[in-house]
Amino acid sequence: MSAPTLRKGTLGTADIAFFVISAAAPLTVMAGVAPIALLLGGIGAPVGYLVAGVTLAIFAVGFTTMSRHVRSAGAFYAYITRGLGKPLGIAAALIAMLGYNGMEIGVYGLLGSATADTAHALWGLDVPWLPVSLLGLVLIWYGGFRSIDFGAKVLGVLLLAETGILVLLAGGVLLDGGASGLSLASFSAGNVFVPGMAAVLACAFAAFTGFESTVIYRREARHPERTVPRATYIAVAFLGLFYAFIVWTVIQAFGDDKVIQAAAHNPGGLFFSAITTYVGPWAADLMHILIVTSVLASLLAFHNAINRYGLALAEEGVLPPLLGRVHPRHRSPYVAGAAQTVLGALVVIGFAAAGADPYAQLLLWVNTPGMIGLMVLQLLAALAVFLFFRRVPHQEGVLRTVVAPLVAAVLLTGAIGLVSYNVDLFTGASTGVNVLLVALVPGVFLLGLLLARRLRRLRPEVYAAFAAEPPEDPAEPSKPLSASVTL
Repeated sequence: MSAPTLRKGTLGTADIAFFVISAAAPLTVMAGVAPIALLLGGIGAPVGYLVAGVTLAIFAVGFTTMSRHVRSAGAFYAYITRGLGKPLGIAAALIAMLGYNGMEIGVYGLLGSATADTAHALWGLDVPWLPVSLLGLVLIWYGGFRSIDFGAKVLGVLLLAETGILVLLAGGVLLDGGASGLSLASFSAGNVFVPGMAAVLACAFAAFTGFESTVIYRREARHPERTVPRATYIAVAFLGLFYAFIVWTVIQAFGDDKVIQAAAHNPGGLFFSAITTYVGPWAADLMHILIVTSVLASLLAFHNAINRYGLALAEEGVLPPLLGRVHPRHRSPYVAGAAQTVLGALVVIGFAAAGADPYAQLLLWVNTPGMIGLMVLQLLAALAVFLFFRRVPHQEGVLRTVVAPLVAAVLLTGAIGLVSYNVDLFTGASTGVNVLLVALVPGVFLLGLLLARRLRRLRPEVYAAFAAEPPEDPAEPSKPLSASVTL
């Protein structure tokens, strides 16, 4: 089978950082979700994004150190396997599938509602959200089918546009001085330590969901021992600071005492109202269009990540071999992509049939187990880093191998606990629904442990080879796509 589009040694630090930021989709996070963070957490919301960024930066210290000792192109589950063992590694792989599918499928609700809002604002049309979401499913399937390289080109254009419109908004607010002068009240303790900050953390950690991409592309990186850590720090620093800065500027646009009222009146229109006032109606029209393209960019990035997981786990023997098929022309994991698209369609149609709201229920409810699942994945990876360096000889410092991973594990544990305990602030659902949403994560984890036990008993060769390191010989011939893009 032919070699992949992204071959070894083609990606630099900037390229890999770009993949992470693209997956995060800044405009989607800001205009689509940040108003909810403000509404629930108050004007201290910018700090939530900083806390998430600092937590993941500390996590990255140990994680990138371990990446120098792991040759696998694997994502978190490969690292968790090295540090915590195969049963937890297999369970982590299933948690990752839950996490990414939850994050992607929920966003189809945002696509439907954002497109409907855009059509109404620009042309006065009332567009039903379901056909839009289903059309989005088809477009994203096609983007993944055409290959990762095709998707990367699309993501590049969309990322520059959506980042540019947010910078334009911030510049307009700062030049004008805001509604009542620029204030730093968002960073005072009285506005930070409030009950709603748990909901802000939920939004903030969800905003970093492309974080894992830095190691996904290890084999395609030039000098991965340097490129991967640099790309990780650049991406995390940019996202944390950029998110906090943009949310703070929107608070200044309305004033500390009026922004919550504005968010409560029309959360979906908060950013559009601000950019209309400080830049002009034309910029609001442009933002309406760009938020739709930003959501599509986010969906495409998630879809590619899920396809890679499906492909990898099919090759590992954990998922059916059919999912490991690669298209002979486009060199894409097209069966895994089709399966993910069908799953997304079933969930979207199910919510629509139940009369659910595309934003308040499809987006927030389906994103919730996805978000918690990815946070649990990061926690397991932090613990894996600590235990890995206790088992292997190395010359790394204590700060990188002990302090950073343990501090990250403590912070992530606290964040997961806060989000899970206060999940009702985020979902607005009944107790029964919230219990079910949170319980999905430990349920899938338990399923993974049972699957690992079954593989060890019935298919020991598959169990033994799970997340195995590739050969050390640098002169080995190029592998087919299915091996080269394995997570």
